[in-house]
Amino acid sequence: MTIRSLLPPIFLFIICLYLAPFASAQIRTEAELTNWKFQKGPSDVASEVGFNDKKWQTVTVPHDWAIYGPFDKEIDKQVVAITQNGEKVASEKTGRTGALPYIGEGWYRTSFTLPKYKAGQKVLVVFEGAMSEPKVFLNGKKVGEWNYGYNYFYFDITNTILAGKSNLLAVQLNNKGLSSRWYPGAGLYRKVRIIVKNEESVDQWGINVTTPFISAEVAKVNIKTKVSGEKLRLQTIILNALGDTVASDETKAVFGKQFEQNIAVSTPQLWSPETPYLYRAVIRLYEGDVLKDETTTRFGIREIKYEASVGFSLNGKVRKFKGVCLHHDLGPLGTAINVAALRRQLVILKDMGVDAIRSAHNMPSIEQLELCDEMGFMFLAESFDEWAKPKVKNGYNRFFDTDAEKDVVNLIHATRNHPSIVMWSSGNEVPDQFGAEGVKRAKWLQDIFHREDPTRPVTVGMDQVKATMASGFGALLDVPGLNYRTHLYEDAYKAFPQGMILGSETASTVSSRGVYKFPVVKGVEKQYPDFQSSSYDLEYCSWSNLPEDDFILEDTKPWVIGQFVWTGFDYLGEPTPYDDKWPARSSYFGMVDLAGIPKDRFYLYRSKWNTNSETLHILPHWNWEGREGQITPVFVYTNYDSAELFINGKSMGVKKKTDESAQSKYRLMWMDVKYTPGTLKVVAFDKNGNKASEKTVVTAGKPHKLVLDPDCTVIKADGKDLSFVTVSVVDEKGNPCPNVNDQLKFNVTGKGTFRAVCNGDATSLEQFHLPTMKLFNGKLVVLVQSGTAAGDINLSVSGKGFKTERVLLQAQ
Repeated sequence: MTIRSLLPPIFLFIICLYLAPFASAQIRTEAELTNWKFQKGPSDVASEVGFNDKKWQTVTVPHDWAIYGPFDKEIDKQVVAITQNGEKVASEKTGRTGALPYIGEGWYRTSFTLPKYKAGQKVLVVFEGAMSEPKVFLNGKKVGEWNYGYNYFYFDITNTILAGKSNLLAVQLNNKGLSSRWYPGAGLYRKVRIIVKNEESVDQWGINVTTPFISAEVAKVNIKTKVSGEKLRLQTIILNALGDTVASDETKAVFGKQFEQNIAVSTPQLWSPETPYLYRAVIRLYEGDVLKDETTTRFGIREIKYEASVGFSLNGKVRKFKGVCLHHDLGPLGTAINVAALRRQLVILKDMGVDAIRSAHNMPSIEQLELCDEMGFMFLAESFDEWAKPKVKNGYNRFFDTDAEKDVVNLIHATRNHPSIVMWSSGNEVPDQFGAEGVKRAKWLQDIFHREDPTRPVTVGMDQVKATMASGFGALLDVPGLNYRTHLYEDAYKAFPQGMILGSETASTVSSRGVYKFPVVKGVEKQYPDFQSSSYDLEYCSWSNLPEDDFILEDTKPWVIGQFVWTGFDYLGEPTPYDDKWPARSSYFGMVDLAGIPKDRFYLYRSKWNTNSETLHILPHWNWEGREGQITPVFVYTNYDSAELFINGKSMGVKKKTDESAQSKYRLMWMDVKYTPGTLKVVAFDKNGNKASEKTVVTAGKPHKLVLDPDCTVIKADGKDLSFVTVSVVDEKGNPCPNVNDQLKFNVTGKGTFRAVCNGDATSLEQFHLPTMKLFNGKLVVLVQSGTAAGDINLSVSGKGFKTERVLLQAQ
């Protein structure tokens, strides 16, 4: 039985209609606002206290109003030439933003009470992301607004709070069409919190922890703490991962409302992807002997360096980023943040050997950063997809001049204590790469990053590499990032003074899970009548390349400091190479599909990046009725150097990784195999030529049974946790049936609910939240969500011609 770790959650007060947990004995209280009323559409009076919202939908925040669909070709249909893809003629793009109804105005309302609020206390409302252009009202009065949907922000609402009475919080959101290049989601998709604290307190995001000196014997932990109040005393206690005190310090010396402490930690445990060790700093603020505030910040002790001709090093060891880019949506959940879904993504990526994440192309969620801290992923935190020059008419270009500085400041202040973050990105493929004005903007942004955080470098994902070489744009960056353009790496290295190149976005190979096309040849912008791409992993875009091109640069150029592959998971929107075809509505770039099921390409990268586990993967499947006697190549992705292929016991020969071509260096390929039903067997050999491992793929018989495989059988009874149940079809002998696309139905009873389902098909228009969906090439994934009570949860899956199958889960 698989059991997800049931660590005690951080004690969190949940606000419904009454905030009873706010107690006088506590110095600081934080409450997450989860229960809201929601209505799609405009209103001139929804901010008013007396407005009747009883007929509105009751929702739980985080919430994405658009993910429930339906998919519609006409939503945000864009007639545009995508210039960063090299297009010169405009064409109709129907699925670019996911074909989901994110456009328009929406309102959220909730009420809460602060029964123990006292005069002299301060109240903040904190938003970790709201899509988009939120206007915030409290008790009928506007308390603030923010434009950037991916940013964190807060307002001081002390003067508008009604002590001991019900308070009405209302949020207006407005999403314009032509405002995104991918599915942005819609609504209060990240947490909303209320913080109550004394006037004498640590400022919001006022703690800055760095580790400027590290040796085997001692680490210097520098902590700067901004506070409000006078004549205060600060005490800091550092706890190790076991909760033991390892260091402490106390000071009254304050400079400009900021305390600064240098605290020695003996024999420090260093943070890295392999050993993600975390400390906690407990910070207590006193006025005389009276405790006025207490807050805790997690941090890691680690050293990062970027050096010419050496590259990137972590804790004194040179390494290269084995990274992926991730969009912010969570597939069938949309953009609404869910920790279980984020954790599952990272577990899958960790198995592939990934050690770094790039948040593309937006500011990351706090939950994603916390998980990367805990699980061991380095992080490239990106800020913008646009600066002043537009990619889409209603994009961030409208706000760049007025908002960019405050958005960057909030990004840094809210996230800077996460040890996972090792680099900032100020932009991605911005049209401002051309000309002197773009150079000035790049410098202006980089200077803001340096001012607010001098410990991390800044990059930009550049796709107009020749322009940036000519203008000086690339030369001024701390780390020049190249998006694709592998043929220009050498030129860029020679032209730029930094002595290193980062593959900030690489590959963009496309594939559909379980789909194989013939003949097996390389293809650029290849399209097929079924709007799928081949999983022989030889198809890519006019501006991109195959994985091996990046592998070769990694392996042969010491000045290439690693890569971030586009993308780790498929995401909603950007259905390249079918941007102009309907019903394509999500991407083909992922190494893992939208349901979280690995594609073949996952194993190619795993064979290169996961150095701790065996990889031996055969493709394609071996059910090809009608192709008897026809050429059906067999590929093997493995970390062994050679292998022998057998069909029904007959040897097809031994293949070794060679330098004959880019692909033959990293794949074993039998290109002239003719299909015969039966058994494929591959025997892999070690470096001494001895048999090391073997694997078989067989021709499956008729579909016989549904198999239910949950990623965990025990989940937390917190109303949020999820079990991801993979449903597949096998024959009478238990062999997977790869060509089954039958309709299934799902039912959940007990102490949980059906949350969503996804099959990974980029052309499917079935809605994720309805309890029925077709299999896609023999598989799909059902999401079961816990309730708030402990007990059994039963999932049953049925389909015509199949016996109903069940799996028992538990909420604890």
